[in-house]
Amino acid sequence: MGKLVFVDKEEAVRRMDRWGGEGSPFFFMIDFDMEQCLVERPEDIPEDELLFLFPRAGNWAGKMPHLKEPFLWKSFPESFEDYSHSFGIVRRNIWEGNTFLINLTCATPVETDLSLFRIFVRAEALYKLWLKDRFVVFSPEIFVRIQDGFISSHPMKGTIDASVPDAGLRLLSDEKETAEHATITDLIRNDLSQIADEVTVMRYRYLDEVDTHDGRLLQMSSEIRGRLPLDYARRLGELFFRLLPAGSVTGAPKKKTVDIIREAENYSRGFYTGVMGYFDGKDLDSAVMIRFLEQEAGGKLVFKSGGGITFLSDVRDEYEEMKRKVYVPIY
Repeated sequence: MGKLVFVDKEEAVRRMDRWGGEGSPFFFMIDFDMEQCLVERPEDIPEDELLFLFPRAGNWAGKMPHLKEPFLWKSFPESFEDYSHSFGIVRRNIWEGNTFLINLTCATPVETDLSLFRIFVRAEALYKLWLKDRFVVFSPEIFVRIQDGFISSHPMKGTIDASVPDAGLRLLSDEKETAEHATITDLIRNDLSQIADEVTVMRYRYLDEVDTHDGRLLQMSSEIRGRLPLDYARRLGELFFRLLPAGSVTGAPKKKTVDIIREAENYSRGFYTGVMGYFDGKDLDSAVMIRFLEQEAGGKLVFKSGGGITFLSDVRDEYEEMKRKVYVPIY
């Protein structure tokens, strides 16, 4: 078992097509810009470099008891003035008609006595990944799943503090959150329609509860499903990359919105808001790489988070939501 080798998009597509057609299992991880990709057979992933644990696959079999001792967690968000500058770029483009919805994110320095590995082990999340000395991800968001010839996606848009009275009702009746969720659901439906037939919204605006070290959150999702072509396995990489970058962490229309993101955000996303997943030889499961803590040169830690902006968004509310998402799901 050697070192991890990252490849470009073209090689990633070739590997996914080849192993998909052969029915050979593989793990994959793709950054936001689709410039750094990792596509490897599970037996070729060194466990001292990368660990992952998904609902249906993983290379981590270790156990750690639920430890209740407190831990240090301090965040140092960018100033409201700096956030407002980025928000202003987004707002201008919305009013000019260049975008209807955009996911604006920030990198927040944090201080903690938890290592990346310890966070990976202790965090409670649907999808977890640790890359040695680089980052840890504990994502609640499914990107796409492929099972029995059907592809489904579960975009997640809309968050509220679960302790707020009537939190679920407030979230479902919030005009801004409703507009944002409708836009992203329509975007994902259109994305799936590029590669699948019979695309249908199976469930619309259902709520999930997420526990964090600082309390509980309610998050709103929908489920969209379509039927793939019969030869999809032999074209797995080609079809998958046509869905990228993930619509829930970009916006609509996607291509122009990505350009605006690069203008408005003052840092590089890297693997944050990319995708990670596993093909077991028949079915595929993948997640959006959100809830993301990265280790920079010199050991500095930054947490990357954000939220969707529409014409109804309030700059102060969005700033507070960005800060609220700087958490670890350890409780």
